Amino acid sequence: MTNRAGSALWRKRSRRFRSGLLALLVGVVFAFPFYWVVVTSLNSSNSVFQFPPNFLPGGVVGNYGHAWHEASWVRYFLNTVLIAGSTVALVLVTSLLAGFALGVMRFRGREIAFFLILSILMIPKVVLLIPDYIVLKELHWLDTYWAQIIPWGASVFGIFLLRQFFGALPPELIEAAELDGASQLQFLRTIAAPLARPALITIGLYIFIGSWNSFLWPFIMTSSPSVQPIEVGLSTFFGTNGTDWPGLSAAVVFTTLPIMIVFMLSQRRLVAGASATTGAMKG
Repeated sequence: MTNRAGSALWRKRSRRFRSGLLALLVGVVFAFPFYWVVVTSLNSSNSVFQFPPNFLPGGVVGNYGHAWHEASWVRYFLNTVLIAGSTVALVLVTSLLAGFALGVMRFRGREIAFFLILSILMIPKVVLLIPDYIVLKELHWLDTYWAQIIPWGASVFGIFLLRQFFGALPPELIEAAELDGASQLQFLRTIAAPLARPALITIGLYIFIGSWNSFLWPFIMTSSPSVQPIEVGLSTFFGTNGTDWPGLSAAVVFTTLPIMIVFMLSQRRLVAGASATTGAMKG
């Protein structure tokens, strides 16, 4: 019995070691690109192209000061926070209403409407750039905040997630609210929405990070730094004479740190929200 217990304990520790080693290797693979950006930001322009490459950071901290003065980063930060925050607010409202309607309410053509919404995922975003540009031009929304917020105010992912969440609510809960005289809007506001908080947090973080990292859409739809986000501001380092890689890397570091901090602080809520949503779907 002692030998069996010792053997089982050894196998358990061996599995933990292998799992830990695998997690460490995966972490290194995902963390290396950011580490390489930090290394490049602290080296000179000549060392960027040397071979074999230098994997240790240098001491050229002046790249950060140079990068900071290359563009109005405070304005870019404020624009990005405004655009991302407004987009998240709109997405949460539209996802909540559409998800509740498709998951709880019964009406003719509900499944067809849900299928049409999901079919949007099959259309590549690049295909719609020219038609979208023409529409925004006709609306006089080019080079405005509206062009970066309103078109992204609804999320198929958010609608799908909340539709699945609300569809898994116990019918008895809905019937009890109806017997108490609560309207569907009151039920959504007082019962359904609070229950869906984990899913809403997941959607909000997902949309916020996606909006913060957006580049192609604002790059095409805007031309003025007064309304452009951070990712477009990074294009300042691309010029006709080449790319300032150390300056660009330094700018990437101090523009990426805020979103990394937000992700790390909200990681537990994100995982808990995804787990709760998955549990609701299975239930």
